[in-house]
Amino acid sequence: MAISTTHLLIIVLAPLLGSIVAGLFGRQVGRAGAHSATILGVAASCALSGYVLWQLLQGAAPYNENVYTFFEVGGYSAHVGFMIDRLTAMMMVVVTFVSLLVHVYTIGYMAEDPGYQRFFSYISLFTFSMLMLVMGNNFLQLFFGWEAVGLVSYLLIGFWFKKPTAVFANMKAFLVNRVGDFGFLLGIAGVLYWFGTLDYATVFANATDRIGGGQVVEIFAGHPWSVATLICICLFIGAMGKSAQVPLHVWLPDSMEGPTPISALIHAATMVTAGIFMVARMSPLFELSDTALAFILFIGATTAFFTGLIGIVQNDIKRVVAYSTLSQLGYMTVALGVSAYSAAVFHLMTHAFFKALLFLAAGSVIIGMHHEQDMRKMGGLRKYMPVTFWTSVIGTLALIGTPFLSGFYSKDTIIEAAGHAAGRMGWIGQYGYWAVLLGAFVTSFYSFRLLYLTFFGEERFRHAAPSHDHAALDEHGQETHAEPLDGDAHHAHDDGHGHHGAHEPHESPWVVTLPLVLLAIPSIAIGFLTAGPMLFGTDWSGHHERLPFFFGAIDLAAARDTVLALKGELWHGPVAYALHGFKVPAFWLTFAGFALATLMYLWRTDLPAKAARVFALPIRVLEKKYWADDLWIEGFAGGGLLLGRVSQRNDEKVIDGLFVNGAARVVDLVANVSRRLQSGYLYHYAFAMILGLIALLAVLIFHWR
Repeated sequence: MAISTTHLLIIVLAPLLGSIVAGLFGRQVGRAGAHSATILGVAASCALSGYVLWQLLQGAAPYNENVYTFFEVGGYSAHVGFMIDRLTAMMMVVVTFVSLLVHVYTIGYMAEDPGYQRFFSYISLFTFSMLMLVMGNNFLQLFFGWEAVGLVSYLLIGFWFKKPTAVFANMKAFLVNRVGDFGFLLGIAGVLYWFGTLDYATVFANATDRIGGGQVVEIFAGHPWSVATLICICLFIGAMGKSAQVPLHVWLPDSMEGPTPISALIHAATMVTAGIFMVARMSPLFELSDTALAFILFIGATTAFFTGLIGIVQNDIKRVVAYSTLSQLGYMTVALGVSAYSAAVFHLMTHAFFKALLFLAAGSVIIGMHHEQDMRKMGGLRKYMPVTFWTSVIGTLALIGTPFLSGFYSKDTIIEAAGHAAGRMGWIGQYGYWAVLLGAFVTSFYSFRLLYLTFFGEERFRHAAPSHDHAALDEHGQETHAEPLDGDAHHAHDDGHGHHGAHEPHESPWVVTLPLVLLAIPSIAIGFLTAGPMLFGTDWSGHHERLPFFFGAIDLAAARDTVLALKGELWHGPVAYALHGFKVPAFWLTFAGFALATLMYLWRTDLPAKAARVFALPIRVLEKKYWADDLWIEGFAGGGLLLGRVSQRNDEKVIDGLFVNGAARVVDLVANVSRRLQSGYLYHYAFAMILGLIALLAVLIFHWR
């Protein structure tokens, strides 16, 4: 059976059509027409994506064809085309499935928002952009999708455009990603220069010959750089921006200013994983540079551990989940750095389900709490919101890597891969291993802290003053409480759920809870069902008779010894693997995080205040987020403004004042002097001639002597 070009075109264009209907004809079709058109488009994409993946699993050949020629210049031609293999098909299913559930969820969450049709248009346009990114067969189409998802993210983060904090957050996201995209564009330019083409297949087939033989380039005289290292690091800088890796991570927590559905769709399950997908897709290039892989490992380890620590001190429920996302993206990046690409994309898949679940559950809590986001004003919600509570428990257990749940199979494998790499990558390998290992404790602690503060203990909302305020950022990036503006329907008025802060919390409507249940199912089972084939190349019964799941999509250097190959030989099925998980250090560190959170936030609720006094300095550092925002806002942005002001004054005083206006003044002075010499009287000229003659004679007499 062959993959149909028509099916692929429908997968890509159906969400675009839905976006056009909702965006351009929203008033004509109304709210029901807008969400029906977009949901049908994404549902068609999801169904056909699942069918394409099934075809590949049944033995269909991968698809790699151009469907449209964009332009031809000299010997270079640019195309729109698709490369469909198992890696791409897996991403297509994840993107469309999560997007479909978010579309359904949005019906309830945005019920009374005046921008209802516009929001559906944006999220459907995002789905189209993400599909173009993952399905492309060339770097130009990749860059188109890359920039398109960035643009739609900008529009969605600032969806409530009358809120200054939302405008600040979307501008921050846009500008920080421009930094990463500049490096990404340089990497693509390097590929075009050294390969003469942007076609994936051609580049990968010739990678070893063109840049894998020790070719160097001198950026600065006397300092040669490996071409492979230079291209790969530039490409990864793009991934650092899109996948929010340190130090380009500062935009993602602020993006929580947008509506909760986009937090789940863009900033947990799809867009932020674009960088991870890109590096995995470019594995034939990255395998040529040990330096680039070491750099990736260092950045990923730093992100995994240190951004997770910030989540411990956050009180906004969405921001805790946001910092969790940063940390888990760091885990995926660590896997890429140790050449465990299949573990990285496997964690990408499992994380998409349980993190989307946690974000949507947080949104459900916000609805039930009448748009209160501060966990310190919650507590005891499990009896009011049972569906949200139990799905949150499932998402939390999957996130911390509980054996048998989906997060365990992917996260534990990454930790094992990092431990194996520690022996061959020197101090960077050791650093990476300890970062992801200790990160298991941190993840468990802040996850159960969120669970206990929100669903257990005293019902603190009864003592809190009714308010629609929410945690936001001021112009300096610091947390504040912003008053609602007209564009924010969720804060400005009763949102249609029928309650205000003085009433008891309530469970969300079915259009909100149904996606939670549907996401909870893969959060439990997807790892158990797919770990063997996707990680270790076994069939469903555990026999090592099949090619690796990502064979042909991920190219691992033959000499690269990874833990996946070693553990694959020891793989005896998901049950044995999970039972073994109870014996590894990561499990006991996870249990320690759970125990400490239980002690502090369930049994001895006086301990957090005491700990805050004892650990005041470290907590201050975490609350300031290591001053990363200050570095970017006051440092780089402020420095840029200062440089601009200095340049402006330099232009006014030196360029205009000295050279332009100064030259005019000199000419004016000379003209004034000359004008006085030209009196028009004959005796003045005769007298001047006599003085000149005397001076000339004096000079001649002086030289004669």
